[in-house]
Amino acid sequence: MAATRVYIARLTGLAVLGPDGESIGRVRDVVVAVRYDRQEPRVHGLVVELPTRRRIFVPMLRVTTIEPGSVTLNTGNVSLRRFAQRPGELLAMAQIVDSAVRVDDPDLPDLAGVDVLVVDLGIALTRTRDWRVSRVAVRGHRRLGRRRAVHVVDWARVQGLTPYELGRPGQDVSTLLEQFESLRAADVAHRLRELPAKRRLEVAVALDDERLADVVQELSGDHQLELLGQLEMTRAADVLEAMDPDDAADLLGGLPENEAESLLTLMDPQESEPVRRLLEHSPDTAGGLMTPEPVVLSPSTTVAEALARVRDPDLTPALASMVFVVRPPTATPTGRYLGCVHLQQLLREPPAHLVSGILDTDLATLRPELPLAAVTRYFASYNLVCGPVVDEQNHLLGAVSVDDVLDHLLPPDWREDEQLYEGVRP
Repeated sequence: MAATRVYIARLTGLAVLGPDGESIGRVRDVVVAVRYDRQEPRVHGLVVELPTRRRIFVPMLRVTTIEPGSVTLNTGNVSLRRFAQRPGELLAMAQIVDSAVRVDDPDLPDLAGVDVLVVDLGIALTRTRDWRVSRVAVRGHRRLGRRRAVHVVDWARVQGLTPYELGRPGQDVSTLLEQFESLRAADVAHRLRELPAKRRLEVAVALDDERLADVVQELSGDHQLELLGQLEMTRAADVLEAMDPDDAADLLGGLPENEAESLLTLMDPQESEPVRRLLEHSPDTAGGLMTPEPVVLSPSTTVAEALARVRDPDLTPALASMVFVVRPPTATPTGRYLGCVHLQQLLREPPAHLVSGILDTDLATLRPELPLAAVTRYFASYNLVCGPVVDEQNHLLGAVSVDDVLDHLLPPDWREDEQLYEGVRP
């Protein structure tokens, strides 16, 4: 049965279908026009995410039915223009939910005069065929009850939901964090780009250092610099520490020299040292592309130990495809480079064998000053996804992986180009 009342938390994520049942995308948010008085806001439409990740606007006039598993439109022809928020509009999930408000309801005396959080909004179809926000679900703080029960009140009973009040800093982000919890870092980065600047910063502040570092690495250079510049210096340094050294070096390379040095000084010396070494190289050379933390082993390492190292979930598939064997020390820059062992070779050997007995000593190495074009030809010639970078004294400095090469070959804003996601199911 088609619903005439629905809560947006249940609406978010539903499939959007055309009149013939063809899939168009999924609901990601609801656009409402909040007034400065306490009149019920009108629902303008839905933010729908297409399979290409582009977000478009679908007016509520196009919606014919809302069912438990889907939203059906009266036409399959929708504007593919990228959604742009207009003045006077607010995003229900991104900007209203998790806001701190006060409730003036005689039936709920325990909530009088205290801040509560908006956890959901109820919208209803009126006689004039408009959809309006009629109900607000709120949750009290812990001191109002151990379970923090959810209460549903009329929109007019809630104070703190005018556009001016919603623009204040300090909004809670619990609901957004719950939505992001199961997403890959690249998908979280995509969602962050779609949020208003205020909410984007609030989410970034709420994420822990490791998670934020993973997300920042998936942002374009301009967005990285913008977000880093909004964080406190000590927090920015903590995030840089948690990033892969090559990504941290790329980010710092886009900052003025004095700002980059200030952040490096705030970082732990053990974390900043490999980043400083990378910054000595031009970003479009093997030395600038490499990571100083590949899998490096001594000759006495067994095959079983080597396989245990490449099982590290923090390793990218490219870096896990090859281990490098050197004389001590094994921290980069290492002792004399002896050779490499491919993952496929490790899988074929008895666990007790030593990696020194199965070395590939014929694979050409990369010099740190080698330009990007030559590095690209190297990967194409040898059908590799990872390659060693060695200096003139035959010390291993790091490894270049194919994902870093692609990142520098693609346009700077490639992460924001929805055409690149054609046929990709997030």
